[in-house]
Amino acid sequence: MFNRIANLFKGFLSLFVTGIEKRNPEALLEVEKENLRKQIGQYNQGLASHAGLCERLMGQVKKLETEERDLRAKTTAHLRAGSRDAAAQYAMRLQTVSRELEENRLQLTQAEETYKNLMKSRDVAITAAKAKMESLKGAIEDMKMKKAMAEMTEMASGMITEIGGAGDTLN
Repeated sequence: MFNRIANLFKGFLSLFVTGIEKRNPEALLEVEKENLRKQIGQYNQGLASHAGLCERLMGQVKKLETEERDLRAKTTAHLRAGSRDAAAQYAMRLQTVSRELEENRLQLTQAEETYKNLMKSRDVAITAAKAKMESLKGAIEDMKMKKAMAEMTEMASGMITEIGGAGDTLN
């Protein structure tokens, strides 16, 4: 029973708020603009931090690629020189670096894909917000037009619509 009364109260409150919103679309437009500014700020902050992650991963990949080339060269040089123990140590290190490099490349690919998805998500949110603002602008124009028509109707109803004849002057 209390749930039904609560639903009824929510319904009346919703109707009241909707009526206020319809009477003042300029305020809704300002709220939507402010919401869009906040949303864009949050998206941009997330994109910036994710771009930083991508840049860090790119730096690590380049560093590991350089280290991998150096270790390959050192391993090859020690094998040619005949020092198998040193070559084995470099080969072990080379395997570790190669695994890290492969893992970082995978992380970089995933991070770049996530970055692209975040960009698309931001663009969709901006497009939706702009569409909502355009509809609010249309509602504002419609409200102004209706208000002007009401004023014109009111003025027209006050105008003399009929001119009386000669006998009407006494009336």
